[in-house]
Amino acid sequence: MYFPQFLVGMFGTSFVVAIWAGIETGSMWTALVWVVLTLIALQVGYFLLTLGLFYKRSAKGTDVKPEPVNPVQPLRRDGGVSSPGAK
Repeated sequence: MYFPQFLVGMFGTSFVVAIWAGIETGSMWTALVWVVLTLIALQVGYFLLTLGLFYKRSAKGTDVKPEPVNPVQPLRRDGGVSSPGAK
């Protein structure tokens, strides 16, 4: 999930909640409170989602075994690609 996409979705949802709460209650202040509560709930949800993704990544990373190191030294060290038969 990308943060810019989350922001667009969050503000779109807040806009819809503001219109809906304004129509239902008839009060701009009540609609504002509903929007603030919606923004807080969305931000907490986003934080918990990212925390869960980081936790999964760290738990998955402990099961991976490192690849063995190749003890053979390279034929050339000048940064060029060496292939068999190259001069």
